[in-house]
Amino acid sequence: MEKFDINKIRNDFPILKREVNGKPLVYLDNGATTQKPKFVIDAITNYYEEMNSNVHRGVHYLSQLSTDAFEVTRRKVQQFINAKEEAEIIITKGTTESINLVASCFGKAFVHEGDEIIISAMEHHSNIVPWQMLCEDRGAVLRVIPMNDKGELDMKAYEELLSDKTKIVAVAYVSNALGTINPVKQIIEMAHARNVPVLVDAAQAIQHIAIDVQELDVDFLAFSGHKMYAPTGVGVLYGKRVLLDAMPPYQGGGDMIKDVTFEKTTYNELPFKFEAGTPNIEAGICFAAAIDYINSLGIENIKAHEDELLAYATQKLKAIAGVRIIGEAEYKSSVISFVVDGVHPYDIGVILDKLGIAVRTGHHCAQPVMDRFNIPGTVRASLALYNTKEDIDNFVAGLTRALNMLL
Repeated sequence: MEKFDINKIRNDFPILKREVNGKPLVYLDNGATTQKPKFVIDAITNYYEEMNSNVHRGVHYLSQLSTDAFEVTRRKVQQFINAKEEAEIIITKGTTESINLVASCFGKAFVHEGDEIIISAMEHHSNIVPWQMLCEDRGAVLRVIPMNDKGELDMKAYEELLSDKTKIVAVAYVSNALGTINPVKQIIEMAHARNVPVLVDAAQAIQHIAIDVQELDVDFLAFSGHKMYAPTGVGVLYGKRVLLDAMPPYQGGGDMIKDVTFEKTTYNELPFKFEAGTPNIEAGICFAAAIDYINSLGIENIKAHEDELLAYATQKLKAIAGVRIIGEAEYKSSVISFVVDGVHPYDIGVILDKLGIAVRTGHHCAQPVMDRFNIPGTVRASLALYNTKEDIDNFVAGLTRALNMLL
């Protein structure tokens, strides 16, 4: 794309034209989910009008059509993250299911009593609870990489946590609560020096940062479609073939089998071994349209636009008396979390909503992060490719108005 035409881009998203409480919508809750371009919405309509059928099962025309379209998505995901082969792309319900799949199946294959699993202090609950459940089940121990007051991981502490007992490291690429971009390549290299595999939760990274799984040499990568302009209910687990082959299936049912008798079942080959039952076909197929949309703009162009907005918003917020930004890492993605002394985040969020401004308030499914900073929660503004400096100005004006009412 020759020029990042923000006005044209905004016209691609029908919902951005609507009003909320009589005010133009300012949508700054993209870390929770992104809005969908007409290109994706049209793909959803087209699926139901032209090819609705189950996949991987039927010999009839519509089933073949749906199956082919579903597999196009797998191929486009493979290309988007530069995986070696399509078989390494498992279609899931989302990041949460992808992480749970690894915790369950990798855990059954490789984790035993006394082993250790390393996560970080800034993880989303979806990258904490599955590992806690695994540790309880297998008698393993959960270790946590601490972070400093800026919201950056303590890499020296991480180095000291790695040991012969470590079976897997699972870390976020970008913190959903702080916006911190973690040094995942270094984290992976340090783990691999001890032959330890690494899972990266890329839910808050895949839509903002170019990711090449072969260049990173990551073992598992998990992300969701709905945070990158696709429908809800679809996500991806990338895994290296050697690990996926060594892991047992996650669920039993249709599609993940080759042969079934009452005496024994033979499991299907990758990727179908991990895709039991009817998937969210519509979302799976339309995920391809979202990838096409991102590619049409260019991920590097998107990143440059969002980085400029992040710097602008940070500067504006810091100029407001009483505002304290939580998470001031040197490398950040499109998230700004903040608190205001003497004001509960929820109250700010309610007033902003009355002004048509959508932000997220609370602990953002990252309670240990809030505990680390000794706060109940934050106000979080999270940016996307369709946001503008005008959005930021309206947000800052709304925040100023809210604080005048609350203080």
